[in-house]
Order: sequence, then structure tokens, then C-alpha cells
Amino acid sequence: MIKNNELGVIPTDTLYGLVGSAFSPKAVEKIYQLKKRDPSKPLIVLITSWLDLEKFGAEISPAGKKNLKKIWPGPVSVILPAKNKKFTYLHRGTQTIAFRWPRNEQLQKILKKTGPLVAPSANPEGLPPATTVAEAKKYFGRKIDFYKNGGKITGKPSTLIKLQNGKIEIIRGCPLDAKKKINRRA
Repeated sequence: MIKNNELGVIPTDTLYGLVGSAFSPKAVEKIYQLKKRDPSKPLIVLITSWLDLEKFGAEISPAGKKNLKKIWPGPVSVILPAKNKKFTYLHRGTQTIAFRWPRNEQLQKILKKTGPLVAPSANPEGLPPATTVAEAKKYFGRKIDFYKNGGKITGKPSTLIKLQNGKIEIIRGCPLDAKKKINRRA
């Protein structure tokens, strides 16, 4: 279904996510419309390998990669330079894309079948993230092609960091275990 530009709501490693193929401009635009998301705000892309970063032209130094190996896989999304014009629909003119390599094995299996997914939280912008499939259905109903029930999820959004020019900047949140692993210099 994902490969046919369809959208789903699935449990991720942090919250329920509204997912579609990161390689589908059509799916990405549908997600922006459904979430009523600010079109200037890029989405996070879920990946399962270093090769996935290369597919998007993400730029990462050897030192940055070494630092990311300390925190990935895990609930940390990393903003990386990705200037390829082919992916303007993802980076929204920022020339950066945020990537997360989830630790959850079931989610990794899904990603290996579907390829990288955009996965913002399952809620319209400004409303609380859905913690159950029932809540997600109240938000989106039949506008979503499929729902995968993972029970109640009360996680938090991923920590968001920016990795650029050899430095890490924490943009949003930071669990204690991630703080211990993040080296202030990439």
C-alpha cells in the first residue's frame, strides 16, 4: 500500500505516526493536507541504514557519523544538510532533512519492506498526538488507507538535533540517556 502512494497510521518508536513513502511527493503532499501542517515545516524521515542517508544526498562528515553511531538506532531525529533539488518536497527549501533510525525491531522490518517513510505524529497540527488507533481514526477517519493497532502509546516526540559543521545543537527535547551519548562536538 505504501508503495502505491497510500497513507497509514502505525505505531513508531515514539508515537503513532501518519506514514507515507518518503520517495513519493504525492504521499508527502497528502500528509501535509491531512495534518493541516505548515508547508514550510519539513517532515522527519524514518530510515534503517546509512545507505538510506545517501539516497537523499544527506551530507555527513566521518566525525558526525561516528557521533551518530552512539545514538542511533534510537529516538533521536537528526537534521542533516540535504541540498538535492529532487527532494525539495521534503526539505521545503531549508536544504536540510531530519532523519531518525528507530530501534524498534518491528518498525525496522516494516521500513525494510517499504523503504524510508515520512512519519509525523498522527494528529492535525496544533492538536495532541493520537495515543490510540481510535483517536487517530477520530482525527482522520477514512481519509487514511490503513491503520495498524499497537495499543496505547504514550511516548514523547523524538529528540531533535541539528548536526552541521562539526557541531550538535539540540533543537527539541533530550532524554537523559541521549544527553549522555551526545558529544557536543561531532
